[in-house]
Amino acid sequence: MNIDAMMRRSPVIPVLVIDDVAHAEPLAQSLVSGGLPMLEVTLRTAAALDVIREMSRVEGAVVGAGTVLNERDLDAAMEAGAHFIVSPGLTEPLARAAIDRGIPFLPGVANAGDIMRGLDLGLDRFKFFPAEASGGRAALAALAAPFGQARFCPTGGVTLESAPQWLAMPSVLCVGGSWMAPRGEPNPAPILAAAKAAAALRP
Repeated sequence: MNIDAMMRRSPVIPVLVIDDVAHAEPLAQSLVSGGLPMLEVTLRTAAALDVIREMSRVEGAVVGAGTVLNERDLDAAMEAGAHFIVSPGLTEPLARAAIDRGIPFLPGVANAGDIMRGLDLGLDRFKFFPAEASGGRAALAALAAPFGQARFCPTGGVTLESAPQWLAMPSVLCVGGSWMAPRGEPNPAPILAAAKAAAALRP
């Protein structure tokens, strides 16, 4: 799958911060069973790469690495089995490394200059980040207007309540959020219920 196909798999991509690799499998099972196959494991903890390895073994899970900041992070994530890469920003060295390695890449953008740099590199699928702090839906609508080919995954401050309004925007393919699986030991039943509610979100 390319990044466009991945973004269309489900309306919400869970953004996960996991400290204990023992939490990886039950968390992935709950989220995938609830209808959210795309899982973004942020490289914010020492366990993150091992978590990617464990989650990748769960049937139906498409596991990616988030908070990828440079080529070193990219290679480590790919070695751990990441199927896609998400970054909070857009730098040319990281973008070229992702393109060269042929891995689906979702870079973060917050302004027109970011989007233009991405387009120059042949990218047109972006993470709008941090979504609420960058001006919310009004800001994205204004940014998307000159870039008709670009599509976005708003992330940062998105909630179950606000997600449908984001998803109703023509330029938005999916949203990223952490509300389904808060940091800490996973509680399968509430996570499964939250995943089902998120998976059911449609414009």
